[in-house]
Amino acid sequence: MSNAPKSIVVTGGGRGIGAALARVYAGPGATLLLIGRDVAALEAVASECRSRGAEAETASIDVSDSAALAGALLAFDAAHPVDVLIANAGVSGGLEAGRRMETFASAQRQIRVNLEGAVATVTPLVEPMRARKEGRIVLMSSLAALQPIGDTAAYSASKAGILTWGEALGDFLAPDGVSVTVVCPGFVTSDMSARYLGPKPFEMSADAAAALIRRRVERSASLVAFPWQMVAAIRVGRLLPRRLLRLILGRVPVTIADDPRK
Repeated sequence: MSNAPKSIVVTGGGRGIGAALARVYAGPGATLLLIGRDVAALEAVASECRSRGAEAETASIDVSDSAALAGALLAFDAAHPVDVLIANAGVSGGLEAGRRMETFASAQRQIRVNLEGAVATVTPLVEPMRARKEGRIVLMSSLAALQPIGDTAAYSASKAGILTWGEALGDFLAPDGVSVTVVCPGFVTSDMSARYLGPKPFEMSADAAAALIRRRVERSASLVAFPWQMVAAIRVGRLLPRRLLRLILGRVPVTIADDPRK
């Protein structure tokens, strides 16, 4: 795939990194499908993409609705064979009031949207991409996959699942010329980041993150983790005894505000 991608799909395309990725891929000759829950937000991003010379379609679908998602993806792929598929949709969660354990419903929602939603996004287009012998798949994980946090256990688990599944999928698809890139960002300015009320070291703008991600995806990187300072700290921390690391992490307060879009 030496030429610029012509057909791009982004889930969670109405906000944050998803919206920024849509903008960074938008340009003359590009056709985008933006998938998400908020019709107004999707259309606003689609309008920006069109102003950059791209064609843009939207689909209001929750990625946990696998049947509706597969239908939209396959229909778009039939008309515009997908070059880049970005499974970005995600939700966060955390402890209940009084530092009580997060509820099962919250944990289940995060796993269904973040992990199962990513699998549901990618699976319908795997065989079409294999048949064409080209394509790029981008899976949005998190630095929480590399360093899980006790206060966000379900979120960390869902993102670790994406990382593991993406690595395995990359091995499976490599002989067919289809690349898989797992992205593990740190703090990126977004609605989700705004609900995190703790410290956010080295926070990056969504546009800067999207530009970095596109560059690495075009090099067929299997893993994109940033910022480098946080990645380096995580690598050092993983060498420490778990008991000592737990004491260090326990000094960092983590509070997640409720998501008004639940």
